[in-house]
Amino acid sequence: MQNLQNLISQLESKISQFETTNLTVSGGSVGWHIEHSLKTIDQIVTACKNSNPSDYQWHFNFKRFLILTVAKKIPRGKAKAPKIVRPEGEINRDTLAASVSKVKENLIGWKDLNKNANFPHPFFGILNKKETENFLVLHTKHHLLIIKDILK
Repeated sequence: MQNLQNLISQLESKISQFETTNLTVSGGSVGWHIEHSLKTIDQIVTACKNSNPSDYQWHFNFKRFLILTVAKKIPRGKAKAPKIVRPEGEINRDTLAASVSKVKENLIGWKDLNKNANFPHPFFGILNKKETENFLVLHTKHHLLIIKDILK
């Protein structure tokens, strides 16, 4: 989880540039990508905390294997963020700082979760704690790369 916390710090360091856009890279601003990444982390961690570990059963999923294990990279422009993790309303320094605080608070206790705490991903199927953490790292890196390209 340390890796994810470092990535959250990187997102936090970009808050001052939240208004920056580059439509050749993305329709979303730097702030949109920060907020989306934080909402994703928060929603997924909450889902894992509320899951029933005894419900988890591993099943092979080719997309999960390809993206999380082989490519270790999320391709750009291939999927649309689910509505639940799309930022809504005004995005500013204060709302982003509040989102960072909320995510950091929600991550407390992550290491104590059962290894079969789980989250149903729309493309990759049900992910256990380790797979979820790998996905969150990959997803956050994906959006940090987009932010980097927006800021070029």
